[in-house]
Amino acid sequence: MRIDGIIFDKDGTLFDFRATWDVWALGVITELAEGDAGLAQRIADAAVFDLAAGAFRPESPIIAGTNREAAEAIGTALPEWSIEAIEQFLSARAAVAPLAPAVPLAPYLGGLAARGLALGVITNDTEAGALAHLGSAGVLAHFDFVAGFDSGHGAKPEAAPLLAFCHATGLAPARVVMVGDSRHDLLAGRAAGMQTIGVLTGTALTADLAPLADAVLPDIGHIPGWIDATIPA
Repeated sequence: MRIDGIIFDKDGTLFDFRATWDVWALGVITELAEGDAGLAQRIADAAVFDLAAGAFRPESPIIAGTNREAAEAIGTALPEWSIEAIEQFLSARAAVAPLAPAVPLAPYLGGLAARGLALGVITNDTEAGALAHLGSAGVLAHFDFVAGFDSGHGAKPEAAPLLAFCHATGLAPARVVMVGDSRHDLLAGRAAGMQTIGVLTGTALTADLAPLADAVLPDIGHIPGWIDATIPA
């Protein structure tokens, strides 16, 4: 079936998760702990983050969760903080995270647009965070639709934010591909009646994504080749 649009997850998909968010998380934990090694370990445990390795463990709820869910997890180690205060802190720090694009994004997205594809980003980050990251990467203008978990459409793995992209662009879900690095992304795509592609620039392995994906690719750069090989001209 012909493809008319592609929805991308943001973190772990457009941006390499390990190179971006592991580095960010270590800085956040260090800042919150204020030199208290015991507190740093408690925050890391709450975030399911390996301090010695400087990396999220694959089972961390923060990887695919919303900013609110991240705040709730970390809040168990910071009882003197309100969840709202932690959420605001994380949002502010996330807006200036050290982004590592999975591929050179501007030429890549320009190539997809030249194929006549509508492009969107749906993330469980905040909308403001998504706009800030795409803007700082110089690629915001390439997207027809951007939504965060707080944009009023719900959060993945619900289908609603993906269907909001279809409503905004006038595309049929069956002719849209959802691309992501987590089961949340692919579950949302399946629920919306879309084709799904898993990418390995997050923390999930092929075995985690394959049962829910039409294809599992090393990174988003392989999508044009997949389209050419699998979709009739």
